[in-house]
Amino acid sequence: MNLLIFDKYNMKNITENRRLESLDILRGLDLFLLIFFQPVFISLARKMELPCLDGIVKQFSHVHWEGFALWDIIMPLFMFMAGVSMPFSLNKYINGKNKTGIYKRILKRVILLWVLGAVVQGNLLALDINHIYLYSNTLQAIAAGYLITAIIFLNFKIRGIVFGTILLFAIYLLPMAIVGDYTPDGNFAESVDRLILGRFRDGASYNEDGTWSFAPYYHYTWIWSSLNFAVTVMLGFLTGETIRHFSNNKKQVVTTLTIGGIAMILAGLLLSYLIPIIKTIWSSSMTLFSGGICVLLMAFFYFIVDYKGWGKGLMWLKIYGTNSIVAYVLGEVVNFRGVANSFLFGLKQFCGDYYSTLLTFANFLILFFILRAMYKAKIFIKI
Repeated sequence: MNLLIFDKYNMKNITENRRLESLDILRGLDLFLLIFFQPVFISLARKMELPCLDGIVKQFSHVHWEGFALWDIIMPLFMFMAGVSMPFSLNKYINGKNKTGIYKRILKRVILLWVLGAVVQGNLLALDINHIYLYSNTLQAIAAGYLITAIIFLNFKIRGIVFGTILLFAIYLLPMAIVGDYTPDGNFAESVDRLILGRFRDGASYNEDGTWSFAPYYHYTWIWSSLNFAVTVMLGFLTGETIRHFSNNKKQVVTTLTIGGIAMILAGLLLSYLIPIIKTIWSSSMTLFSGGICVLLMAFFYFIVDYKGWGKGLMWLKIYGTNSIVAYVLGEVVNFRGVANSFLFGLKQFCGDYYSTLLTFANFLILFFILRAMYKAKIFIKI
């Protein structure tokens, strides 16, 4: 997901010269699955109660701990795509004498991502100090990964960037492998979050006696996992740099990305025999496995859209992809069901139990038409 990162400078670079239609479309697909298809499909499947749909429904839900489902690629793909656009948006600054301006710009993005992440999570708008959590959302994870990647990119050449990616991966891995285990309560990343975030960690609740307790069901980790968040963004950056470097040889782009993606998937699967694939803590095997899938998806969409020009039927996904910040925030925060109910309430007698599914569909259809109107008017809200 490149929410917020695909700004007017990146838009100018790519639109005028080498616009990555495949990136827009892949980003759009990710958002469409998140804020339209999944909620509507899950609502419909639960009403139908067909055993044959159980396996598909599981693929649209997060794995509780070990393992990987289709739905577990959504967040890594968001972060990966943030990295893909970075070589295009930041490359002009690499030789600049005054880096103060770009650092201010990067910091502004990080802060805005952090605040919007708190809004999307629902805690900031509650205005309740007992429910303010400092680090608990995908946008904040993107902010952390983006900040680390941008700093490394602005200060090192490509070899240094590759070395930095490997170093971050190793730093995350060592204490995770040595200290504790890979159980929900025993892993090192869990200990770090409880120590640093404390009561400001999502899942922490205030007790009447003035103490705080941690929810037994919440095991997402953020502080130590930020190292591998950065690795995921940097894998996207290296993918974008590959596309930029071989811009005159699209076949080479596809070949390189395909080989790299398959290699990472295999490496992740091999590592999973020692370190389980666990998205909740962004384990090292999960980072490689999901990163490989992201690279292959980018290779596939680059092949069919930018290389072969077969993406005409997918262009509607740009409605989501080019206004990703609006799509994500509105989809997660604003409920249009009341508006839909005002017009559709007469159908309730005919729809029965399926009326709630109809409202869910109408909710996200309204959002689609808002995004479509913005796309037609060429209104693109970026930060």
